[in-house]
Amino acid sequence: MAMASLARRKAYFLTRNLSNSPTDALRFSFSLSRGFASSGSDENDVVIIGGGPGGYVAAIKAAQLGLKTTCIEKRGALGGTCLNVGCIPSKALLHSSHMYHEAKHSFANHGIKVSSVEVDLPAMLAQKDNAVKNLTRGIEGLFKKNKVTYVKGYGKFISPNEVSVETIDGGNTVVKGKHIIVATGSDVKSLPGITIDEKKIVSSTGALSLSEVPKKLIVIGAGYIGLEMGSVWGRLGSEVTVVEFAGDIVPSMDGEIRKQFQRSLEKQKMKFMLKTKVVSVDSSSDGVKLTVEPAEGGEQTILEADVVLVSAGRTPFTSGLDLEKIGVETDKAGRILVNERFLSNVPGVYAIGDVIPGPMLAHKAEEDGVACVEFIAGKHGHVDYDKVPGVVYTHPEVASVGKTEEQLKKEGVSYRVGKFPFMANSRAKAIDNAEGLVKILADKETDKILGVHIMSPNAGELIHEAVLAINYDASSEDIARVCHAHPTMSEALKEAAMATYDKPIHI
Repeated sequence: MAMASLARRKAYFLTRNLSNSPTDALRFSFSLSRGFASSGSDENDVVIIGGGPGGYVAAIKAAQLGLKTTCIEKRGALGGTCLNVGCIPSKALLHSSHMYHEAKHSFANHGIKVSSVEVDLPAMLAQKDNAVKNLTRGIEGLFKKNKVTYVKGYGKFISPNEVSVETIDGGNTVVKGKHIIVATGSDVKSLPGITIDEKKIVSSTGALSLSEVPKKLIVIGAGYIGLEMGSVWGRLGSEVTVVEFAGDIVPSMDGEIRKQFQRSLEKQKMKFMLKTKVVSVDSSSDGVKLTVEPAEGGEQTILEADVVLVSAGRTPFTSGLDLEKIGVETDKAGRILVNERFLSNVPGVYAIGDVIPGPMLAHKAEEDGVACVEFIAGKHGHVDYDKVPGVVYTHPEVASVGKTEEQLKKEGVSYRVGKFPFMANSRAKAIDNAEGLVKILADKETDKILGVHIMSPNAGELIHEAVLAINYDASSEDIARVCHAHPTMSEALKEAAMATYDKPIHI
């Protein structure tokens, strides 16, 4: 199965298989043999530039495989964007703001009377910061446990086997390695004519640390990050307007789920301006003024806000590494071109995570990291990007894995659809939280599951039964015939599976 996954994975790389030629094969073989040489010098078996989810996981796995490993991280705190200014702090604020929203709007329905509910923003932000601090320290503890050398500083290539590091204490050191992995992640994608000051015009980083709840917040971009951060501040009292150039929110989402998701967000008073282009942004006055127009051209409109969040995606962070100095090939987007072993065109130089093609997700980077060092250690690693789950952590959450209905239609695949609403799920009704559905797509002839899409509370947890099923080529009947505990939200997945190959019981 691992080799089959490797074959499928090749389609995601934008360059030739760099180890196809006899010369490259010999180079790779020689590189592997050097990886296990006992040099007695300061040379590492593996050096990783970047200590984010991909980098630190690769470092720990390499050390566990017996390789002498050093990880270089410029931030001075491990965990990368995800842990420090991304996934973790945003989920902390999503949870805290949801608790506030529940107390204000839902407690009474459950017989809980609260005289007044107020937001203590400094305390909320402190809880978020404390969570980040504890987790970053935890990774440092794992480095010590696994004997990973940790260098704090900005690394750049001197040669394919040497990295010069400007340390955060003002010094400089050279780290040598037989195999060097670039795991520097990604950065906020800027928009022409818009200067992010992290005060009135903020990136996702600035949106995590606003000093007060803005009365009006405009979000540029209707992707995962924009909708999550818009939800945080909307729950806390902001009037949120999302401006999106495309005709849909979260374009990668299954169309039917997307429509229900947008309706849910609109019920939460989030406003959307789709097919809308931002022409200019003026922050010279007390607030911010956006000039927008229809994406296809037309009459311009001026929007006013206290804060504007620019959430137009992310871009690979490879600048300053001196990749061109050692001849590493990149594509037009700045992504490093690698083969199925994560090896670049330069022997001994690898890349993983957001700096290579594929989903820009922390958990994908982690899998890249494990597979990459397994290859370096002479083992077989594999990551199938078709089977990586994605989650939007709003309320309700939306989680998916595999194909959307639109993709199957485009590919000409015959399929069946099974759906089950949470309104018919006993646990969801019991807790008065029954918005959403489960949707399963399966091959019409074989019943093999091709895609699963869930919109519900905790969809990000429920999706993993489907992820496991898809990875093992399970059928919808396989899930339907597995006993699920009652009453649970996961029974909705079982019922949707029953609806796919036969008929559900509870609707």
